[in-house]
Amino acid sequence: MRRYRDDMTMDEIMRLWPATIRVVLDHGLLCVGCPIARFHTVADAIREHGVDGARLRADLLAVIGNTGPGNAQSRSVRPSASNRSL
Repeated sequence: MRRYRDDMTMDEIMRLWPATIRVVLDHGLLCVGCPIARFHTVADAIREHGVDGARLRADLLAVIGNTGPGNAQSRSVRPSASNRSL
């Protein structure tokens, strides 16, 4: 089973754990369908978009912990309170 690593690309994360797509969108990132997502790591996306890295990582890990790789089914995970307005 694959484990999350901070050097994974955004595309890889969303493909392995489709439930992370909602987290990405809730944080205001437009990585879904973006050609750069194949190259941008989580750290790159945080830096480029100026999002709260700790919250993004925590929300990604919360979803990843509830799903297996490639599993589109997951429990509903709400984004961090500070990100709901994005």
